[in-house]
Parts: sequence; structure tokens; C-alpha cells
Amino acid sequence: MSLSKTRTSFYRRLYVAHLVATGTASVPAITVATGMPRRTAQDTLGALGELDIRCEFEHQPGERHNIGTYVIRDWGPIDPAWVAAHAERLRDTLGYPPRP
Repeated sequence: MSLSKTRTSFYRRLYVAHLVATGTASVPAITVATGMPRRTAQDTLGALGELDIRCEFEHQPGERHNIGTYVIRDWGPIDPAWVAAHAERLRDTLGYPPRP
């Protein structure tokens, strides 16, 4: 099945939000988990707000530069239980590697 760019983008955002919510919450960790380029991971995190998912960066105290993790503060209209239940299908559809 060929996915439209709109659906692929939507699935990618849902899956990245799921990763953040389950502890894969930094850009380097997301790139490892998905194989996506760093810039795509950053853009995807930034685009979560377009779905009304409030994702915020938390700087780690005492660390220099942008060392920290992301946190989902509010899922907006998205049901996180649905995303969690379908995360494997989203991952497979997007062609991302299995999680360890």
C-alpha cells in the first residue's frame, strides 16, 4: 500500500510522540530508533504542535548547550492509548526498525 505524504507525516508525528512518551525522548535517541535524519526528527518534534500535541524540551540542569529530553505535556485531541496500541503498526508502516 502506497501512503500519501499527508498520511506518512501524520503517522510519523504520532509515532514520534509515542517514542517521547515512552522514554525515547531526545533527538539522538529518536534518530537511532527510527533511522530518520536528525533534521527530520527535529522538524517532526516541532510539528507536533500542528496536531495540538504539546511537546516541550526540558534542559538537563548542569548540562551545557541543548542537552535534555522532550516531554509530552498534553496530547490534545489525540488518544495516547490508541497510539500506544497501534505503535507497532505505525512503525512497520513507516519502515522503522523494531525497538530493542
